[in-house]
This record gives sequence, C-alpha cells and structure tokens, in this order.
Amino acid sequence: MKLAVVLACFVVFCLAEKPLPCTSPPLLTGGLTVTTQNEKVGIFGKYLYDAVGQRVRLFDIGSFQNQTFTADVLLHYTEAAMYEIDDAKRTCKKSPLKADFQPLKIPQDAFLVSRTVLGSSSVPEQGLLVNNWYGKLPDKSGNFVSIVTKLGCFPVRSSYQTKEFGWVATE
Repeated sequence: MKLAVVLACFVVFCLAEKPLPCTSPPLLTGGLTVTTQNEKVGIFGKYLYDAVGQRVRLFDIGSFQNQTFTADVLLHYTEAAMYEIDDAKRTCKKSPLKADFQPLKIPQDAFLVSRTVLGSSSVPEQGLLVNNWYGKLPDKSGNFVSIVTKLGCFPVRSSYQTKEFGWVATE
C-alpha cells in the first residue's frame, strides 16, 4: 500500500514538472542576430515586439546577396502594412504586408527535447534555466528548434529550415 502511494506521488510530481509549450510576453524589446547556413544573409539589429497590437519594429544592419543594407521597418499586421522609415530623409514609405502575424510562442505540438542550464548551476543565480523545443513550422515547410527561458518564455535562440537558405538561426 505504501509503495502504491509513493508511486502515485512520484507520477504526479513527474507530470507536474513537465514543461508545457508557452507564449512569450506580449511586449518585448531586444537585440537579434540572424545568420543562414549558406551564408547568404547576415543581420544584426534590435526589435520592438507588440503582440497585443500585432506590431514589430526592426532596426537592422545586414548583408544580403553581397549588398550591405540598413533598415528601420514597422510591420503593422492589423493594418496589413509595412512602413519603411528613413530618419535621415525624414520619410516613411507604406507598402502592403502580405503575411500573417506570428506570435512568439512554442506550438502545442512541439516536442520538449531537454531542459538545460546556461551558465553555472553550481553557483546560485549564475545560470539561466531554459527549455529546448523541436517541432514542425506552422506551414509544415520544415523543422524548427527553439530555446526559451523556463520562466517567462523569453526567446533565447531559434533556428528553422528554409529551402532557399538552409537553417536560419536567430539569436
């Protein structure tokens, strides 16, 4: 009888510890680096992410097809509009946006690969506990691997497959 109670408690504890797919906070600001497997694209920049208003603003400098570029772009999904902002010329060009808003989240059908500590786990508060997820892209065109923090679901790194560029890594 005691063994059954101990086993039941162990099963409940194990199920309670299983991480669930999550959604990132509705407002995020951060830096990003995008690189591709075939080295055709390299981007460095920062972003402002607003899931409530379905907007993303990107400030980037990068290289594509051996051409260097800078960009200040506002993607406004509820208006289906993209705004290219040029502070130096004080202009703003509006273009149609033909993409759906993709919230920063781990899909429900993703598979938890592992839970890892980045940094040191032997010194208190010197490591970052992250969950590593694997799954299919929403359009089923390839796979993705995402690393997000255990608390808050903040994105740390994400990689996904494309036909044109191979694996694309965003950090």
